[in-house]
Amino acid sequence: MAIDLDWLPIAFPHRIWFVLKTLVPRFKGQKLTQLRLLTVHAHPDDEASKGAATVAKYVAEGVEVMIATCTGGERGDVLNPKLKNPENEKQLAEIRKKEMAESIKVLRAKHTWLGFEDSGWPDGEPKPPLPKGCFADISIEEAAKPLIKLIREFKPQVLITYDENGGYPHPDHIRCHEITMFAYENAGRVNKYSDLGFAWQPFKLYYQMSFNSNQMKAIDNAFKELGKTNPYAEWMDESNDDSHRITTQINCAEYFDKRDKALLAHATQVDPDGDWFALPTDVAKRIWPTEDYELAITRVATKTPETDLFAGLR
Repeated sequence: MAIDLDWLPIAFPHRIWFVLKTLVPRFKGQKLTQLRLLTVHAHPDDEASKGAATVAKYVAEGVEVMIATCTGGERGDVLNPKLKNPENEKQLAEIRKKEMAESIKVLRAKHTWLGFEDSGWPDGEPKPPLPKGCFADISIEEAAKPLIKLIREFKPQVLITYDENGGYPHPDHIRCHEITMFAYENAGRVNKYSDLGFAWQPFKLYYQMSFNSNQMKAIDNAFKELGKTNPYAEWMDESNDDSHRITTQINCAEYFDKRDKALLAHATQVDPDGDWFALPTDVAKRIWPTEDYELAITRVATKTPETDLFAGLR
């Protein structure tokens, strides 16, 4: 976590930046007129599997929440065996747009597509070249421009994205991290990208930390108590301990049902009888009632651990 106010002389004319530098640390305890949260994801369904209950909670509290999806998931597969057939595979791009719309209805957030083409999962060793013109093939700067424009239009105080590993090393997840970092650092600069709107600087940036090591241990213990096989055991064995990275835990168990409905909206991607729902929701609420984050950058004073993404801003 870093507190950085050095952006102010760049983002604002020299006659007013010193005033803002004085005021920014004083936001703590003061209510902003409207809180806004922007969460950036790689594919449709990521918004449901990574932080959906957090989104539902903040929407219910009156926060304006925007979900940005970088790609259409065109190069994905039909993962639900009940729906796997040639017709669905042929129309997958259109189906996933409809599934995304249903998920957004459940979460009651705003949504936008950033308009990039899914890079697909490169299979084989060595990895084959990425498809030309796909999301991960475009330069970080070019790919970040639609996000800079969105930040300047939506004006979020808080951003959420994946960590430097993308949550898992899919090229689109890693590029999603990269463009969000680039956009965060450049959206507030008045001397950059003037064609993308007036400068706006978010105050905080978080990494989404779903399925962190402590959470996975709790899930493993729950499966043992139930006398069931843990479908995530192999994943756990291959994962590193990242528990030290968690700075912020949002108690949102009462919105897990909405999370589940958002997941089920992505019918081609989520089997209702599959691993996603192997652990009953009532058990999940009891053993791990939070969704977890790492505060990567803050430009407002706050103390960790946090229980609110807007800590220091209200």
